[in-house]
Amino acid sequence: MTLRPIKGAAVLVFVALTLSACAVGPDYSRIEPAAQEEWYASMEKGLEASAIEESGLAAWWKVFEDPLLERLQQRAIKDNLELKTAFSRLQQARINRGLSRADYFPTLRAEGQIQRQRSSENLGGSVNGEENDWYMAGLDSSWELDLFGGIRRSVESAQAELEASSADMHGVLTSLTAEVALNYIEMRTYQQRLKVALDNIATQKKTYDLNNSRFQAGLIDELNLQQSLRNLEQTRAQVSRLEAAIRMAENNLAVLLGQSPGALREELASTSNIPEAPVKVAVGIPAEALRRRPDIRRAERMLAAQSARIGVATAELYPKLRLLGTIGLEALNSGSDFFDSSSQFWGIGPGISWNIFRGNALRLNIDLQEEKYNEALLAYNATILRAQQEIEDALTSYAKEQIRQEYLAKAVEAARRTEWLARDRFNAGLVDFFNVLDAQRVLLQLEDELFQSKGQVAADLARLYKALGGGWQGVGLKEWG
Repeated sequence: MTLRPIKGAAVLVFVALTLSACAVGPDYSRIEPAAQEEWYASMEKGLEASAIEESGLAAWWKVFEDPLLERLQQRAIKDNLELKTAFSRLQQARINRGLSRADYFPTLRAEGQIQRQRSSENLGGSVNGEENDWYMAGLDSSWELDLFGGIRRSVESAQAELEASSADMHGVLTSLTAEVALNYIEMRTYQQRLKVALDNIATQKKTYDLNNSRFQAGLIDELNLQQSLRNLEQTRAQVSRLEAAIRMAENNLAVLLGQSPGALREELASTSNIPEAPVKVAVGIPAEALRRRPDIRRAERMLAAQSARIGVATAELYPKLRLLGTIGLEALNSGSDFFDSSSQFWGIGPGISWNIFRGNALRLNIDLQEEKYNEALLAYNATILRAQQEIEDALTSYAKEQIRQEYLAKAVEAARRTEWLARDRFNAGLVDFFNVLDAQRVLLQLEDELFQSKGQVAADLARLYKALGGGWQGVGLKEWG
């Protein structure tokens, strides 16, 4: 066995390792989202542009101090099917990265054959028509030397896609925790509105019964009686709609927790208060919020992956160099001579392939990948704009709804006083019964609006934490492992 091919192969490996330090295509540098220094929305009604503790942001729903909501969040994080699906996609991306890294290493293939052969009689020679058994066993190896970084860029792309899948799972988690809170708040809001309706039904029922007695005694005419009945039945008509809304919110929560609709009915049957927002809410600064948001992180990683694909496409312009090797045994008989040195065969040396002409397809593919990079860059910038709008809208809605709630609370107090005065003066014969009906109608409307506003404030806070990118930081992969 001569050492010349082996020495030549060693030289090729050394050259390949030296050249592979450089890879064709653009070298991507991570970009940071551009953001203004301060929020456009006013910092009012408890909003503060102060730093947010990551531990508090990771489980932001604890600010409501509602133990049941906290338990529901934990169960949703553990059992939600969409989150498990996102985790499966993350696992697939991790496997795909492993597959791309496998191209760094040589391949080794074993082969064995047994054939019964008969030579042609027309070939001449002493073995015309002779039959023989042919035995062969060997190993083939191949190693592509990544001279121009095509494999390296492929691994870079797979790594970026893995990180994008991780951000995507965090985005699903952020949305999930927000949806659990929103549906829980909605259910509690409907429960309180139902309680208001039932309380008003009880009051209006007393008014109707009193008017019915007075009508039977001839003290009032039928108009007053029918007006009081109209108010009563109109309020009763709201009960079915509110009860249906409660059931739908319960069903939504059950599905978010990976359970069948109705599974949480007993657990959520008791009426409770609407979760209340804390006095102060830290929201940080715009740059921190944008860096934290999973959708922006995902868009940036997809941009990095596409940049690497340009390098993969560019590497196709250059030759591919492979180091090939074969070793084995070959004989015409299965006797002991099969394992003799005379049965050995081997070969080692370089191989090269080069796509010299493909109708300009290689150049066009580079152009295609570059245009896809431009598209990814536009998508990244659009994601930033949408994120900024979502946060600003959430900040404004949260603050302004609290102002509206304060006015509604004052209006309810005035409406309660008005309703009492109207009934008192009607009983004294000083005003028409229409004043009582109008006062009861307005009171019901304002009380209903007040509870809707309380629910809206809590929901706006949940949406604000979602917009700030909260809810995923404290959750590890062990939750689904």
